[in-house]
Amino acid sequence: MITTGLVIRLGIAQLISWGTAYYLIGNFGTRLAQQHGWSETVIYAGFSLSLLVMGAVSPLCGKLIDQHGGRKVMATGSIFHIGGCVTLAWGTSLGSYFVAWLLLGIAMRLTLYDAAFATLARIGGAAARRSMGQITLFGGLASTIFWPLGHYIDAQFGLTIALLSYAGFAFITLPLHLSLPRTTIKPNHDQPLSTPHTPAFRPLPDRQQVLCGALYAVIMSLINIINAAMSAHMIALLAGLGLIGAQAINIASLRGFGQLASRLADTLFGRNFNPAIVTISAALLLTLAFIVGFASGISLWAAAVFTVSFGAANGVLTITRGTLPLMIFDARHYGKRVGSLLLPGFILSALAPSLFAMAMTGLGANAVLGILCVLSLSTLIASGVLYAQITKKPPAP
Repeated sequence: MITTGLVIRLGIAQLISWGTAYYLIGNFGTRLAQQHGWSETVIYAGFSLSLLVMGAVSPLCGKLIDQHGGRKVMATGSIFHIGGCVTLAWGTSLGSYFVAWLLLGIAMRLTLYDAAFATLARIGGAAARRSMGQITLFGGLASTIFWPLGHYIDAQFGLTIALLSYAGFAFITLPLHLSLPRTTIKPNHDQPLSTPHTPAFRPLPDRQQVLCGALYAVIMSLINIINAAMSAHMIALLAGLGLIGAQAINIASLRGFGQLASRLADTLFGRNFNPAIVTISAALLLTLAFIVGFASGISLWAAAVFTVSFGAANGVLTITRGTLPLMIFDARHYGKRVGSLLLPGFILSALAPSLFAMAMTGLGANAVLGILCVLSLSTLIASGVLYAQITKKPPAP
């Protein structure tokens, strides 16, 4: 059974893990380059390495959670998280820098949403859907809290102390993860995922699982590419479209409000909707957001609608990343199946920031926005095909 206390503890752990691992580079990337005298290309290569490592360990992580539950796996992730931050703080060589990001890559795969979703699915089965949305509310505040907090600690005490403080925050997640159930509570796998307004869904036949799993992998890979590109270049994209300095920064910050609002709405009302329909709706909103983005250079209102809409779509798609597999696979095999299917997305997201940086330089902001439109439209089409397959009636015996 998934209790409120469990959701709160896991949610706080998500808040800390996202804020002090995934968003660390956004806060301290430039400072690390200044302290060590390295180029920012080298600095961000470390983060790309961590994303590749996340992909490499993804199948194993999912398999371990299926076999043992999330308690030991996520607690181990906390230890890697502490080690990565400490190595960043005290390491002085290029080798130690990349070792730190290797440790953080393992830590992120063992502690962030995908591990938490698999843990909840293992405990609650189809009933975990609402809990998945609830913990993303905590994670959505990570950059809002830890970017200014990290900046303050750095300004007051220096970069080394700031990174060690991040290790201290990571230590807090250790008892939170150890508080997860010692033994996995076996859900009722015969209970379908259903609501008063949607049909019931049971694990699909094997052949259908293969096709739907492939479509899920395509959708998540496209979303990962879009999210990685926008996380790295959103401010630069807005500036390239015509916004000036502080305007681009302030408008880009609205993304978080859209993200939080959509996740709250999904938590309150999402149980009444089929996750595949929610994915289609979010993909449509994502496509429309990029179309509106073309007017950002001539209207601040258009730029604001673009960023808020993008944030809202991305916020919901983060949740359906965890809930869609509950409509396809038996929850007992959730971790292994999803861990393998997410592998291409991790690899592509590691390449996306560099590729889009080259596109921004060589083709310009409007062309990049056009590429993002094509990727989001492809996501919409794949989502529609997935919905058709999931709701397809089984052949008559």
